Amino acid sequence: MNRIAVAVLYGGRSSEHSVSCVSAGAVMSHLDRSRYEVIPVGITEAGTWTLGPEDTSALRIVDREMPVVDPDRPRVTLGVSADDRGVLRYADGDRAGERIARVDVVFPVMHGTHAEDGTIQGLLELSGVPYVGPGVFASAAGMDKEFTKVVLGAAGLPIGRQVVLRPGTPTLTAAEREQLGLPLFVKPARGGSSIGITKVSRPEDLDAAIAEARRFDDKVIVEAAIVGREIECGVLEYPDGRVEASLPAELHIPGEPTGLEGETEGDAFYDFDTKYLDDVTTFDLPARLPAEQTDHLRALAVEAFHALDARGLSRVDFFVTADGPVINEVNTMPGFTPISMYPQMWAATGVAYETLLDTLIGTAVARA
Repeated sequence: MNRIAVAVLYGGRSSEHSVSCVSAGAVMSHLDRSRYEVIPVGITEAGTWTLGPEDTSALRIVDREMPVVDPDRPRVTLGVSADDRGVLRYADGDRAGERIARVDVVFPVMHGTHAEDGTIQGLLELSGVPYVGPGVFASAAGMDKEFTKVVLGAAGLPIGRQVVLRPGTPTLTAAEREQLGLPLFVKPARGGSSIGITKVSRPEDLDAAIAEARRFDDKVIVEAAIVGREIECGVLEYPDGRVEASLPAELHIPGEPTGLEGETEGDAFYDFDTKYLDDVTTFDLPARLPAEQTDHLRALAVEAFHALDARGLSRVDFFVTADGPVINEVNTMPGFTPISMYPQMWAATGVAYETLLDTLIGTAVARA
């Protein structure tokens, strides 16, 4: 049986470059080589496409050091014209123009801007090669926190309060400060992995938090804090078109308030170090929720997936408050690192990591 040629894209011109590398390393180590010809394609921090090494050991976190794509690897190009569709070739050196493989499907294990924000998806649409994950619109809307809430709110789904600071708007007005209250979360509008996010508990810290967010995006989101339990739920589309949600997981970060009686406010939140470098976050999987509440969250996760016109997969993040669930974000290419919740939630639901990857690739091929 001929193997399916899968190009795994990772890295890229994003603040989440290293997280993408770790995710891709995990994906490639779990792909069945008897079924797939795996072609690693690393995109450097400068945007150069390279042929990655077969050995994925370099795509791991070692002593808190995050990996990056080696810019000295051979450069490659992906054919996007009708007569060269999906052909991966060497781009320079003595082998320039030499064909490496014709790619059957692309798995863009990429996070952040110039990656899961619709840009890579647009290139792959032009190439005509099937790819894993949502298309251009869902990827762009899922990445931009302003428009995620615009779409979800229009669909009648529960969302939190936020103010958008566009370029030229330096800070909140007095009325907006009063409306949102404290604490606040200040975020780059188009980013992930909690990079550039600050929790603001004192009014005098707001402008510094906005400046930090603007290091990563000139559009900034300021959100009212929501006190509640942090619940995540994975969504998966099958090749036959079925869309299902995983069992939800509840995250616990030391020092973070959950709204339980007698608890005090803290400054902790699920930031970059907590997600990837510090061994402090615990979770309940499945989340300890009544069965009817679990079913409701799973149904909301699927509704959010459809509202964004997503495909393939997503992870929907909730706050479960005393007044009910609120959708915080929708991640259209969630992490696939060894500690990422998306594959762990599906494993708890009965879908092993290898089967999850088979399903994602199968769904991409089925809709081609």
